[in-house]
Order: sequence, then C-alpha cells, then structure tokens
Amino acid sequence: MKYKLLLLVLCITGSLFAQQEQRYPKREFRGAWIPTVTELYRGMSSEAMQQRLIKELDILQAAGINAILFQVRPEADALYESPYEPWSRFLTGVQGQAPNPYWDPMAFMITECHKRAMEFHAWINPYRVKTNIANELHPSHIYHAHPEWFVQYDNKLFFDPALSQSREHICKVVADMVARYDLDAIHMDDYFYPYPTQEAYPDDANYARYGAGFANKADWRRNNVNVLIKQIHETVRATKPWVKFGVSPFGVYRNQSADPLGSNTQALANYDDLYADVLLWAREGWIDYNIPQLYWHVGHPRADYGVLVEWWAKNNENRPLFIGQSISNTVKNADPDNPAINQLPLKMKLERSFQSIGGACQWPANGIITNEGNYADALKAEYYKYPALPPVFDFIDNVAPGKVKKLKPVWTADGYILFWTPPKASSEMDRAVRYVVYRFENKQKVDINNPANIVAITSEPFLKLPYENGKTKYRYVVTALDRLQNESRSVGKAVKL
Repeated sequence: MKYKLLLLVLCITGSLFAQQEQRYPKREFRGAWIPTVTELYRGMSSEAMQQRLIKELDILQAAGINAILFQVRPEADALYESPYEPWSRFLTGVQGQAPNPYWDPMAFMITECHKRAMEFHAWINPYRVKTNIANELHPSHIYHAHPEWFVQYDNKLFFDPALSQSREHICKVVADMVARYDLDAIHMDDYFYPYPTQEAYPDDANYARYGAGFANKADWRRNNVNVLIKQIHETVRATKPWVKFGVSPFGVYRNQSADPLGSNTQALANYDDLYADVLLWAREGWIDYNIPQLYWHVGHPRADYGVLVEWWAKNNENRPLFIGQSISNTVKNADPDNPAINQLPLKMKLERSFQSIGGACQWPANGIITNEGNYADALKAEYYKYPALPPVFDFIDNVAPGKVKKLKPVWTADGYILFWTPPKASSEMDRAVRYVVYRFENKQKVDINNPANIVAITSEPFLKLPYENGKTKYRYVVTALDRLQNESRSVGKAVKL
C-alpha cells in the first residue's frame, strides 16, 4: 500500500513538473523577424536608425525575445559593408550609397544583440534582385557584368536558379558574411522560385539545355533549389562550423490532393508551386532549423493553423522545428471556443503541446514593439514570463564548455559585483560566450532547470548584485554557455545582500 501511494505521489509530481516545464520551458527559440524591405528604416539618418534599433531591441528583450532575424540582403544588396554587392536602397534610399556618417548596420546589430544575450541570424533573400523592374541598380551591381545570370518575371528580377553561376555568387556572398561577422546563423526566407502568377515562368530554354535526366520540369526546378541549399549549408559549415543555417518556408509543404502524406489543406505549396523540397533538406541535414510560416488562424477553411502545427510536428524530419507566427492574424481572430479572447493562448498551447516543436518566431517584430493587440504584454505576463535559453543544436556540437572559475563577490566603486573567470577553451567551439546567473534563497533547493531562478544571461564575466543591508542570505549559481548554447556544470557562491 505504501509503495502504491509513493508511486502515485511520484506520478503526480512528475506530471506537475511536466506541466510547469511546458508552461515555462527553460529551452525555447523565441525569435522575431526585423524586415528592412518594408522600408521602415529607409532614408533615416545613421544616428536616428541606431537609436531606433536600440529602442526596438530593448523592447524585444523585455518581451522575452532571444533571437533576432534581421534582413541584411533584401535585393542582392547589403545592409553591411560587402565587397560583392552594393549598399541597399532600403538603408540610404539610393542603392550603392554608403551611410553618412558611416556605420555598418549588421555589425551594429550583432554587437547590440549579443550585448542582450540574443542570437543574431543574418536574414538573406537568395534570388531576388528587384522587387519592381523599374528600380535602378547601381553600376557596381553584378547584374551589369552578367545580365545573362538573371531572369525577369512578374515585373521583378531574379537570379536564375538554373545556373551554377547564380549559386556560386550567392554562396560567395554567404561565405564572406560568415567569415567577417560574428553572426549566429544564416537565415533564408520563403522566396525560392517566385510565387506563381498567370504568367509562365520563362525557363524553357534552360530546361532544354540543362534538364536532361529529369522526368519533368518540376523535378528539375526542385533540384536547382536543392543544389543551392546543400551548397549554402556546406559553405557555412566550412567557414565557421558553429554557425547555423535555417529556412522559413511557406507554411504548406504539400496538400493531400497532391500527396496523401500532405496536410489536409487547399493552399499554395512549397513542393509543387515554389519548388522547395523542405522535408528533403531537413532529412538530408542541409538545414539546421526550419520555421514554416503558419500565418493563418485556427479554423481557416483552406489552411487551418491547428492542422498545420500538427502536420509539421509529425514531419520535422529530426531537425529543430519552430513555428512562424503572424502577430496580426493571431490578435485579429477570436478563439473558436472562447470568442472573448484572441487566438494567442490557443496557438501557444498548440505549439507547446508537441515535443518536436522547440519554439516560435514572431512576424513582424514591429507587432511586439508597438504592442499590437497587447501582444507584448501577454508575452511578458505569461508566455515569456521567464527567460529561456535557445535550443541546443547537439547534432552540430554537444560538448559543454568548462565551468567558470573563481566565483567571488567583490566591493567596487560601482557597487557589490559578482565576478568569475571564464573557463579555459581548447577551441572556438568550446569557448564560453555567455553566462547564466541563477539566484536561490537561503534554504531553497538549487534547481537550474527552472527558468524562474534565472536572474541574468550575460556576455560579461560579472554581475552587479542588488545589495540591501547585508542581512539576507542567497546562493548565486553561474554556468557558461558556448556558441551553440551548451551549458556547463554550475558553480555556486553564498552571498549576503
């Protein structure tokens, strides 16, 4: 009887812990997309844009965001100093014109993100060159040297996906970006072959030239994109093995009408319409994470959010899966079972109910910044109430850094500071780049799995303590994180505050 009672208590305790862990996970991707192609920053002075970005990052940090996906290559151009592509018109207003006073937005954002313990994902559009054919290209643009590499479609201009020269140029740009900047990931959005219109895509000649061995043009087009994805992944790994490569495809892979294994939807599809075989990329290990853009609501007649969350959760192909969330869609649609509230609680519950889903990314970041529909308030109050570490990418590296040394509180002119020494590292992959600081009351059990105990995630080897009168005992515990978020063993120190 006692054994059965103990077993019941253990089961109840385990269930409560699982619910708590689901409600407040310690590991979760909490990203936000900051687009530049929307012209939010175009033509702003250097100082005004810097101050605006600082303010926006502060708001996003306060809302619990731990990864920023910042668009640095919207039109085969650059919001950074590139030797291969001109400065973006979405920065200065004129393509090829450097900012004055000079600054490098990507370098700036990397510094500011890392200062806030946020990952920085450099968001690129692979093929797009002009969003409108009337846009002027700077004389230095690669188009002028090789117009034969490009294709015009739907009043836009693109790199031709069929050409190896296009892929080589894109990979050269990626390699340069990864080599020179301390970014955490290369991120690619949903624009592969262009979204189809009534106009026929003009690739008959190239299919005749390069399509031998393929049963049809669709398979050939998919292979063109597959080759690019594989090549980018190999480029990133060869340049810096700790940098991740992820994609955010359109939210439907295939419909059941085209493939019995597809989702119960009736929408445009990656595989059939954009020629993006996302599941193949995940299965082959050519991408390190996947963020399908599920920008619909629960109950949508053609693309139901709930149907798609479950489909992707069951078809993640053993690669990290996060959900792309539309803030506007979420706050504008009511919960079908509770019309008095929007769909954020329902979507969060669905997202966190699947073990294979490791977080979400919010579109766009500006929805949080402006607190659209009280979205930021809800994140702070409940869903992102406590800090979360980004997921570990253990298939890239699963070795934790060494533990910190010489943990000690010291009185300084700036106050009572907890100092520690970074652990030694034998390689860049082992180096500690951030630290997690936990605080526990005097007799509280040390539990670093509960994010409620995190008081700071910092890139500095010190933390100012909130000293009061020196009569209250606490235990501070510090761990180290490497570039891929592996966490070291903990080191603790008793402190009176």
